[in-house]
Amino acid sequence: METKQRNVQVIIFKTLVVAAFAVLAFQTWQLQIVQGDQYVARADRNRFRLVSVDAPRGIIYDRAGRLLAGNVPSFTVSIVPADLPEEQEDYVFQRLSKLLQIPVSSHDRGTQKDPSIDRHYLSNAEGYQPQPQMKELVDSGRETPFTAVLIKSKVERDVAFTIEEEHLQLPGVVVGVEPLREYISSTVVSHVIGYVGHIPEQDAANFVDRNDADYDANDIVGLTGVELTFEEELRGRKGQRHIEVEVTGRDIRTIGSPIEPVPGHNLVLTIDLDLQVAAYEALRKGIAEADSESGVAIAMDPQTGEILAMVSLPTYDNNLFIGGISQEDYAELAEDPRHPLVNHAISGQYPPGSTFKIITAVAGLEEGVVDLRSVLFCPGTIWIPHRFAPDDPELAQPFNCWYKEGHRSISMIEAIAQSCDIYFGVMAGGYGDFKGLGQEALHSYSLLFGIGRPTGVELPGESTGLAPDETWKRLTYGETWVTGDTFNAAIGQGFVLATPLQIVNATSVIANGGTLYEPQIVREIKDVGGNVVRPFTPKPIRELPVSSKALTAVGQGMRAVMTHGTGWQASVPGIAVAGKTGTAEFPGQRDWEGHLPTHAWFTAFAPFDDPQIAVVVFVESGGEGGQVAAPIAAEILAHYFGVPLPE
Repeated sequence: METKQRNVQVIIFKTLVVAAFAVLAFQTWQLQIVQGDQYVARADRNRFRLVSVDAPRGIIYDRAGRLLAGNVPSFTVSIVPADLPEEQEDYVFQRLSKLLQIPVSSHDRGTQKDPSIDRHYLSNAEGYQPQPQMKELVDSGRETPFTAVLIKSKVERDVAFTIEEEHLQLPGVVVGVEPLREYISSTVVSHVIGYVGHIPEQDAANFVDRNDADYDANDIVGLTGVELTFEEELRGRKGQRHIEVEVTGRDIRTIGSPIEPVPGHNLVLTIDLDLQVAAYEALRKGIAEADSESGVAIAMDPQTGEILAMVSLPTYDNNLFIGGISQEDYAELAEDPRHPLVNHAISGQYPPGSTFKIITAVAGLEEGVVDLRSVLFCPGTIWIPHRFAPDDPELAQPFNCWYKEGHRSISMIEAIAQSCDIYFGVMAGGYGDFKGLGQEALHSYSLLFGIGRPTGVELPGESTGLAPDETWKRLTYGETWVTGDTFNAAIGQGFVLATPLQIVNATSVIANGGTLYEPQIVREIKDVGGNVVRPFTPKPIRELPVSSKALTAVGQGMRAVMTHGTGWQASVPGIAVAGKTGTAEFPGQRDWEGHLPTHAWFTAFAPFDDPQIAVVVFVESGGEGGQVAAPIAAEILAHYFGVPLPE
């Protein structure tokens, strides 16, 4: 009985063994035969990867070939989500946090043990909210788990080598090398060149979803300046490598022939770096002496529209944005009341003051309201009758010339030279039996000269200025246009606003004989071999329907400004300069005499007989244009012509 029971147990055991081997054999057959191809494909996907290779970004030069923006090699640290084991994730994050001095999570406020870690490292300058950190970046990258997620750029060499040495303990972590932007003379040309950074999160879809795009969410793109407007030309085309990786995700070898990246095109700007530096230093010194906090200086070729120099102060160091800017640095820039991140040359809108009178003068001459022999009387103050009660002196409004004693009888040339407010106010608005130009004609000529319209310069953030008219005032204030509005507009006050670039562009129209050009900041675009792919071509916006006689007369008036008028402090020995001063009132605290604060303006071109350069200088809250802005312009012109100024 006992033997029979033992035999049954043996049979059962043998049956179980056979069954187990049968199951194993079936599973082996299932894995190797039925699903073999599938698992081989999965293994190959883990082992073989197609990775993109970033193209070197195009170089930026000044017009003489001097380097303004280039590339330097830099270490990066990335994580491939598919190669990061879940059980080692916490260790990898904590170790990288310590080595790279960045937080694990955007919600990690840090501890006393790691006070040096920057808990709010910004990958772009889009705001103050905590930016995604390691954990969030890796989690977002799990949708494409074999694509490396960039954790940090600009990693120090010693740190990169340490991570490489510890690669067995840091699976999924990849150390790479990328070309990093480097800006030369950064603070001098920062507003023109701009800066690059990682694609802002809110704009990622716009880049990645483009039809011909090869953008990834972590790519570096231009964010401001010509880096932004010429992004397509500068970025180049990515290459590809087919690689084999080991279990930790490290690159073992390249399979086949890689597709080499195509470097971006190079930009040759119209900027002359020497002149840019001279304008920067002259403006910096001038606004300091005027106790001002902001200013603009622009130099342009009036015959072509090329911008030779463009300075906006205060400025900033665009190298701060390379690889991400800390919240402290960004907050300091963003909260600065002087707005250093703003290019005031194209974005600032200010009352142009008496620099606008060159437009009023052309309009009056061309419409036949006055001629060179016409004389108007300036008593110092006139009273503009109320439109609904012209005979009631108590309702009349005073209109004052800056020269209280009055210029008395004065002609057009002398009115420009002495900047007589009453002459231009009366010429535009009429007075007594003198009809005047009228609001509609003044508005039309403002538009012809480019006021109230963008110039089209290839820089982001340009403002339009404002050429007001009766319709605008009715829609904006619900009020009718009155004669006093025309008087104020004629002298660049009231509602009129202009950018410094618009004023120098209008000045160029007088200098070149009637052509309004689109200002250009890029002279040539070249490929990596030095071949020109886009040459420079002047871009006229319009030929003004104005006679050469009117333009010549206004030019003569601007020359008189320099010889015996309000702009003598911009004189340059041996150079015939034609200019116009401007002192523009703006709302603010009045001084002890009851005067409003003023911006200082000066615009000019030279030489008078053969104009080669037009300049504008603007000093915010700087005082009188002839005293503050004109000497700055003199330094810029003197440098351009290589003429020393007297002590």
